[in-house]
Amino acid sequence: MTLSHTAMANTAYYAPSELIINEDGSVFHLHLRPEQLARKVILVGDPGRVAMVAAHFDTVECDVASREFHSVTGVYKGKRITVLSTGIGCDNIDIVVNELDALANIDFATRTQKPAFCQLEMVRIGTCGGLQPHTPVGTYICSRKSIGFDGLLNYYAGRNAVCDLAFEAAFTRHMQWNPQKGAPYVIDNDAQLLARINRGDMVDGVTIAAGGFFGPQGRQLRIPLEDPAQNEKIMTFEYEGQCVTNFEMEGSALAGLSRLLGHRAMTVCMVIANRRAKEANTNYKNSIDDLIAKVLERI
Repeated sequence: MTLSHTAMANTAYYAPSELIINEDGSVFHLHLRPEQLARKVILVGDPGRVAMVAAHFDTVECDVASREFHSVTGVYKGKRITVLSTGIGCDNIDIVVNELDALANIDFATRTQKPAFCQLEMVRIGTCGGLQPHTPVGTYICSRKSIGFDGLLNYYAGRNAVCDLAFEAAFTRHMQWNPQKGAPYVIDNDAQLLARINRGDMVDGVTIAAGGFFGPQGRQLRIPLEDPAQNEKIMTFEYEGQCVTNFEMEGSALAGLSRLLGHRAMTVCMVIANRRAKEANTNYKNSIDDLIAKVLERI
């Protein structure tokens, strides 16, 4: 189920308060104009990583920066690609995916939906924390499923129709989930994109997108945790042969919103810390560039 063709009527009018368009014709946060967006999009968290991706392009068409959102559109081996930084967190993904969809599928002149749907392909390249022995530092993990601790998808209609409700129920029971934290959701990443990006040299995983870096990922500094056993429970969870492989902070919102809107999306991350082994590597620039090159070839 998606909203792209069914629930949203072509005649719907998007008021200036709901879709904010800048005076130069660009969308409010990203500052991109519709003609500057490619249908293939690479998302990175760090604005500084945009230049690493764009350095591979054969030609550059535009370079736009606004706040933490830095976008470059160019051509790589004949493929027109936009690389865009999202900043950290699912709240930023809410901005990015909705504004990218608006650029692709809303006529900014009339503020109505375009008659022909434009499907985007979005691949997020990120870093993560591994949670299993088979996800040591340096592993590339493609998220087959994303578990959202962020609660974002719960604000949208159609959430139950696109989520894996049986997996959610099993996970919630195993975790003895405190309802004060909001309901987690489980969403599949796009299978077609997964098959193209992972050619047997990456781990297929189940990834938690946490709503923060410290407490939500079981890190305790000076504030005690609501559930000190959270990570141990996560590491021992298994459902139909699947276990949770890693933590990151954006993938669930990307997969969920894209599914509702009719786009293809997935997340692939490099493990820079293994929470189980208590090891980390902050000097990962060369390795992440190798992952960038693989995605550019396969997207």
